[in-house]
Parts: sequence; C-alpha cells; structure tokens
Amino acid sequence: MRFTIYQESRTGRRSANQDRIAYCYSRDALLMLVADGMGGHQHGELAAHIAAQYITHAFQRDAHPALPDPLHFLSRALSGAHHAILDDSFDRNLAEAPRTTIVACVVQNGTAWWAHAGDSRLYLLRRGRILQQTRDHSRVQLLLEQGIIGPAEAAAHPGRNRIYSCLGGTHAPQIDYSEPCALKDGDLIALCSDGVWGPLDDDDIVLGLDGIPPAEAVPQLLDRAELHGGDKADNLSLVAMCWHDDIGAAQPDAISTRTMALDDFATEMELSSRGSGRLVDLDEDEIERAIREINAAIHKFDKR
Repeated sequence: MRFTIYQESRTGRRSANQDRIAYCYSRDALLMLVADGMGGHQHGELAAHIAAQYITHAFQRDAHPALPDPLHFLSRALSGAHHAILDDSFDRNLAEAPRTTIVACVVQNGTAWWAHAGDSRLYLLRRGRILQQTRDHSRVQLLLEQGIIGPAEAAAHPGRNRIYSCLGGTHAPQIDYSEPCALKDGDLIALCSDGVWGPLDDDDIVLGLDGIPPAEAVPQLLDRAELHGGDKADNLSLVAMCWHDDIGAAQPDAISTRTMALDDFATEMELSSRGSGRLVDLDEDEIERAIREINAAIHKFDKR
C-alpha cells in the first residue's frame, strides 16, 4: 500500500477534548477512526476512549497482515466496542453507560469499507467533488430528508446535535455500513467529528482538502472550522488519507508498507485532551485508574 495520512484533534472553545482519533496500519491493511464522546451525557470522553482503543486493538489482533473480511471486522469491532463501554460502566456502577459517536474505515487491496453510528462523518473525495458521504443519524437529517427543513435551516437548527444512534447508552446502536469502494489514485478519505463539518459547508470541505497534502490541508481546515465556530467552537478532529497507486510517481511524505514485516503495525492515536492532557472531570489518580479499568474492560470483553 502507498498513502499519505495526517490527523489532528483540537479542544476548540470547550474546556476539554472528548474526541479520540487514531489510525493504524499493517503491511496490507489500514484502519482510521474518529470517536466523539457525547458531552451531554456523563463521561462521554471515556466512551470515546474505550471505542478508539477497542477497535484499534481488534485491528492489531486480526490484521496479520490483512483482514479476512473487512466488513465483518467492522461489524464485530464496533459491536464489541459498544459492549465494552457497557461492561466498563457496569463495573463502575454508573447510572447509565456513557456514549460516543463513531466512524471507522478500513482500506485493503485498494478498496475501502466504512461504518458509522451518530454524526461523525466520512467523506470520499475524487477529482474535486464529494463522491460519497455518510448519512448522519440525527433528527435534523431526518427533517431534511422529509423536506420539512432546508439546508440553511438545518445549519442553525436547535436540535442539530440530537442523534439517535451511538455506541454505549441504553439502546443498541444503529450502525450503517458502506458498500466496498475501489479507490483510484488521488482519492482522499476524510473522517471528522461534527466540530469540523458543523461550521463548514460541503464546498469548504472540498476546497480545504482537494489537491492539498493532508499534513497541510488538515491544520488549515481545522483553522477555518474553528474560526467559523467562534465562541461556540466544539472539539475538532480530522483524519485525512490520500491514496496513491503503487505504480504512480513517488509523493512527498507518502507511506509505503511494502517492506513491513508480516506482524508489524504502525499506530498513531490521540487519546487525551490536547493542552490539558486530562480526561474530563477526573484528577490525575482517577485518570490512571480509569485507563487501567478501560484496558481491563477491553481485554476482558475481547476474550469472550
């Protein structure tokens, strides 16, 4: 495989960052994900943390060096993350399980598969246009599809952050899965939280990412989203990957996995608040205990 990838997460104007992002790759497979802890519910950052760690751990367990079935992997990994969140909340005696959105994508054999619950999005850009985009699990999306409101009303709707599917919580998630999508040289896949796409429109997304190396495009697009978000700017997280054909010309900063060993993995994860370095509303001792408990919950559920 050959690709260029970059990710970044920011707190925005919130007190802490409840988003978690990661990418991980073996010689033959790549995983990317964004989890946005739901701040309207208790400990959303813990749900996002568990989801990111669980799905990445599952990828490292199964991709040796390729996944037997990428779609089946996504189904098992997201369902497993949901139950790991419930398991952790039970062990903590929480009144209700924390919640997080999720969007995850696997690339293997030049083909992409993705899955999501909630309103964290995936965009697939090709030649300056959005070829595919996930559909938000939100009330506003339903109102749009029913023709009750238009795009301008949706952007300012007071219920735009009300979603009906997530990992954790009291109900089983509705998870949507893509059809396999064959990638072409120069295709760009972007996964982001609503803090990125919320203040921007589709043209902003395309102009901000198309034809620009991800290491340049991601910070610039986050700058724009944060500026447009103003005093209400939410947490902002974005993972962007540009696909390169193996036979194409060499690209600056491109990653080639050709020489990786069969059992090697490279992982980049952002699992804590940038700036504060803390999980929300926990002191340092509680953070360490929370991380240990999260890891125990992940490994305990993984063995079932």
